Amino acid sequence: MGFADQRFTVNLSILFTELPLLERPAAAAAAGFAAVELWWPWVDSPTPERPALDALRKAIEDANVQLTGLNFYAGHLPGPDRGALSIPGEASDRFRANIDVAAGFAASLGCTALNALYGNRVDGVDPAEQDALALENLVLAARAADRIGAIVLVEALNGPESPRYPLVSAPAAVGIVDKVNEATGLGNARFLMDLYHLSMNGEDLPSVIEHYTPRTGHVQIADNPGRGAPGTGSLPLADLLDRLTKAGYDGRIGLEYKPGGTTGEETFAWLPETARAAR
Repeated sequence: MGFADQRFTVNLSILFTELPLLERPAAAAAAGFAAVELWWPWVDSPTPERPALDALRKAIEDANVQLTGLNFYAGHLPGPDRGALSIPGEASDRFRANIDVAAGFAASLGCTALNALYGNRVDGVDPAEQDALALENLVLAARAADRIGAIVLVEALNGPESPRYPLVSAPAAVGIVDKVNEATGLGNARFLMDLYHLSMNGEDLPSVIEHYTPRTGHVQIADNPGRGAPGTGSLPLADLLDRLTKAGYDGRIGLEYKPGGTTGEETFAWLPETARAAR
């Protein structure tokens, strides 16, 4: 098995960033990809004007690529923020204002996975207060996602790079998934298994795959160390993806790695074109 037997989606918020946003879907298509995913593209606005939404939608449609994943508003990412939904005040308000906008944009392109980054801990705020707010907002997000036939993803990040983010293990993220599903009864909250972040946390990746694949809605990869393309670090990514397949995961694999100074075909030389184009 290996990379050639998987289906991939390329993250346009970390790859092809040498190009303006509206040119990236076509660049992904030119590199052979049939699917793309995005962090929330408008970091300063949870509710961008209609022309901005329409322009990105048209760029994706014109490139004939499928949008497979979209983040809800998460603040400045990349940057100091790691989400907004657990932060009281303006950040939480901005997340709530974004829920229907993000869900509507996703629905217009047939996207059925929405990632809800939890947000950093805030000095002077009781973590229990933040967790209660997070659950309220995740319930709202899950209900909005359900209305468009989508899932809500909850992601574990890594402690070394995100020291104020509370979900830095697979069990922590899956625990939130379970709370959301219990609160809504919808069952559409799922774990986003990012193998790079989990490896940075020192987790036993085969064990994570064995235990949490049934609750996983999406998988993302980058090599470690360096967060580069597969083969630039020491993670046995081909083997890990084989394990995921054997454990029952049949979704796409999100490419969320840093290109390391390469562009175009060089960035994806490790990946057979048949795997890029698989729908």
